Amino acid sequence: MIQAERRLYLIRALLDEQPDYKNMEVPAEVSEQRRLLRSLFNIRTPRPVSREFLKIQDAYLQQAIVEKGITDISSLSPVGKGMYLWKGDITTLRCDAIVNAANSRMLGCFAPCHGCIDNVIHTYAGVQLRLACAELMERQGHPEETGRAKITPAFNLPCKYVLHTVGPIVSGRLTALEEKQLASCYASCLELADRKGVKSLAFCCISTGEFHFPPQRAAEIALAAVEEYKAETNSIIGGTGMISKSWMESPSGKTS
Repeated sequence: MIQAERRLYLIRALLDEQPDYKNMEVPAEVSEQRRLLRSLFNIRTPRPVSREFLKIQDAYLQQAIVEKGITDISSLSPVGKGMYLWKGDITTLRCDAIVNAANSRMLGCFAPCHGCIDNVIHTYAGVQLRLACAELMERQGHPEETGRAKITPAFNLPCKYVLHTVGPIVSGRLTALEEKQLASCYASCLELADRKGVKSLAFCCISTGEFHFPPQRAAEIALAAVEEYKAETNSIIGGTGMISKSWMESPSGKTS
């Protein structure tokens, strides 16, 4: 089965799950099909799916990521001891783990084709990621606290794990509490990664998008938090700072 056939199968299977969209006409344009598929992935609630669906979905997403171009962390040049700076598509980075800037529900972004990193990571990891997050949150029984972190498999991404952390939402003047919460996001991820045996961890720019944390100050806090953790623990984790955007409808995976 080629990518076009996989894409049409996935679209039709997901439309069949939605009574309101069951008879929707599938667009002929490839770009519109990709956008529709991403939208259907995004709005799908966490629930079981057939093995056949997963087999075809996994083949489709893995090929889509290959077409965007995978970057191996070993090909990057460090800017400091165990520290890297990379601008790119986080869903194409091959390393032990990546960090997702999540919200307190921890289920991913349900807005079709939204530009946040939470949406992109859940899209390319596959429907299994939302289900895994839902199971974690059901066991926890309450929304995730700001500054904490959870870990899941990465499923179809080229990394092994995804760490999900909830950053502070800045709605006015930046406060000391919000700065402390952001630092806690980095420390929580590093502690959890160490416990899991992660050797390379790629951070996104937590809270600087939809949560409106000032980027310059966020970068300063991120570097200080990572350096402080490594100094205190002698951790051998290699950290990667990055800015990332990715779009299902843009197979080239170019940043924007």
